[in-house]
Amino acid sequence: MENRNTDCEAINIDIIEKVKPKMPEMNILCDLSDFFKVMGDNTRIKLLWALEESEMCVGDLSVLLDMTKSAVSHQLRVLRVAKLVKAVKKGKNVYYSLNDYHVKLILEKALEHVCE
Repeated sequence: MENRNTDCEAINIDIIEKVKPKMPEMNILCDLSDFFKVMGDNTRIKLLWALEESEMCVGDLSVLLDMTKSAVSHQLRVLRVAKLVKAVKKGKNVYYSLNDYHVKLILEKALEHVCE
């Protein structure tokens, strides 16, 4: 098996041939990496955890996390772009919640992992 970017020879070609077709496309792996970069921020994890418990507006999140509304809004924007949270306008306020069940599941599984 020839590779241009490595200085190694394959030891277990049969394993490589088994795994290689199961590898996601490079652009998907890049998106996955970006996803974990977004999730890798302490403030954004706090926001996601709060939103796992309840839909909340920026003001309430600011008080809960002892942050400025501007800082909370900035982080929520990052989470919205990453499709981790969604926003719904109700009267004068915008309420945020987790985008879907997958986000909640990822948070729960990650917590379970770090608590082992």
